[in-house]
Amino acid sequence: MNAETSTAPLTITHTHEAGTLIEGTTKGDGTAPILKVNGWRWGRSIAAWFVPMSRDRQPKMHIINRTTAALTEAGFSVETEIDRTSRSTAEIEAGKIARQQDRTDALAAKAERKQDAETAAYDSARAALRRLPEGGEPIKIGHHSENRHRRAIATADRAMGKSVQATEEAKATAERAATAAQTTDRRYSPAAVASRIKTLETGIRATKRKIDGSSHTFAGGYVETTAPATGDYRAHLQGMLADELDQLTYWQGIRANQIAEGKATNYTREQINKGDYVRIGGSWHEVARANQKTVSLITGYSWTQKADYAQIRDHRTTEEATTATTHGNTETQEPVNTETSAVGHS
Repeated sequence: MNAETSTAPLTITHTHEAGTLIEGTTKGDGTAPILKVNGWRWGRSIAAWFVPMSRDRQPKMHIINRTTAALTEAGFSVETEIDRTSRSTAEIEAGKIARQQDRTDALAAKAERKQDAETAAYDSARAALRRLPEGGEPIKIGHHSENRHRRAIATADRAMGKSVQATEEAKATAERAATAAQTTDRRYSPAAVASRIKTLETGIRATKRKIDGSSHTFAGGYVETTAPATGDYRAHLQGMLADELDQLTYWQGIRANQIAEGKATNYTREQINKGDYVRIGGSWHEVARANQKTVSLITGYSWTQKADYAQIRDHRTTEEATTATTHGNTETQEPVNTETSAVGHS
């Protein structure tokens, strides 16, 4: 089928769960080059073209409109079915966790198969080596055993190569399985959750500015004004904002549970004072200043470093740190390691 003979329309669809897809394409119909240049990818597992990063998001209308125009210009008939209804973050996360568990189980099973293959390849290599003459006897040129000896060496060499390859594949698959098993735990670690909340709050403020309009005064008094969004773009932003607010509520709930269970801390400016010590990662740092959202830490150099309150894992007042030092506990006297510390310069 090609653009000149095609009569069946192509349909671009979008739902929150499935993302943006196109239906009605066939191999060799001329749509592939157009879709590729407009940012689409072919999904082998779903046997369809899709827009990357479109699942669980508002439709990317600039891509959809651009693709529709390009396909129409090429002679195709294109329809669109856009559903802006969003799924809840709780539902989205449940799906992600389930899919990740399926991936983990599949990789664990594959790792087991690769381990069995490694064992079989090793046994085969050992058997091939045992068939060689003992003591590393050299090939007897012209002897009736020459060809058999050469074949045995070649067989042993191939078997050893397969054994090495099987070992490498088994190791790589086992590492992938181990990484997959930790993915959800990493996403839900207290540090990752706190960082995600911070990112969402920043994104929400930016989305609101686009919806409501904003102004910024530069040095010298120049004022740059951005008008409020209108039309389809405003509707798109409002959908984004609703999704972001739902995500923020979800992750704030996760963090609240982590704090209640003692898995995360909840330090604020009111609890931290100059001269106190805070533990970030595995190191203690002296506080130079407690700011509204961060603490500034002494480095021993001419600058301080900043850390978010969510990064603080433990806290000692000046008095507690002095008492600990008096009793021989000097861990709070460790200087900031400016090369390995996760905190930033200020």
